[in-house]
Amino acid sequence: LWPFFCCKFSDFRAMYIHPAGYRVILVFFLVVFLIALLVHQIPGIPRLAEYVVGGALLILCLLVLWFFRIPPRPFDAAPNEVTSVSDGKVVLVEEVDEPEVIGGKAIKICVFLSIFDVHAQWAPIGGKLEYFKYHEGEYLVAWHEKSSTLNERTTFGQATPSGMLVWRQIAGAVARRIRWFVEEGQEIAHGQECGFILFGSRIDLYLPLDAEVVVKPGDRVVARSTVLARLP
Repeated sequence: LWPFFCCKFSDFRAMYIHPAGYRVILVFFLVVFLIALLVHQIPGIPRLAEYVVGGALLILCLLVLWFFRIPPRPFDAAPNEVTSVSDGKVVLVEEVDEPEVIGGKAIKICVFLSIFDVHAQWAPIGGKLEYFKYHEGEYLVAWHEKSSTLNERTTFGQATPSGMLVWRQIAGAVARRIRWFVEEGQEIAHGQECGFILFGSRIDLYLPLDAEVVVKPGDRVVARSTVLARLP
């Protein structure tokens, strides 16, 4: 419930619903309406039962709207500061091989998004998008160690003065729709919105070895606002 308590009143006033959710919300609300209508038509159903079912359906509708919310995301990072791609919890910081783009060792920061986190993604740094690829794949739970290479995912490779910076949108067992709003060869501004993942998922970020990481496993991070690392 962390995201609920982190929102200020001013944040609520500035929130909006992400366009990626319009179709999902419309279909969901239609299904909820049909369920409510069917319940109402059940012969002899107690009024209290109708109220309970109606209240539960209303809560579900509010949760779906909440999932697709986009609250304010302050941004004042320096050009060499790598900001979080998404909201979530840091679950891993380690040195690994990244063969797809970097072709060698890199520092990996993994952020897990629960269904309560904002699921939009913003560019962690400014620079040209030198590499982009969508990978079809499986739908293992997002925290599975092989989800980075087996699950449906995208790979973004941004050029920086310190070398390539790579990040991935990774679908989970529930999240089966990844959206992206940028193209290979495009110049991306630091903090620019780049994508959206539906429901539980994770983001893997790969940094040059000389990057100074300033977060650790267990830290909560906020997209565009939390600095994950600094490049030389």
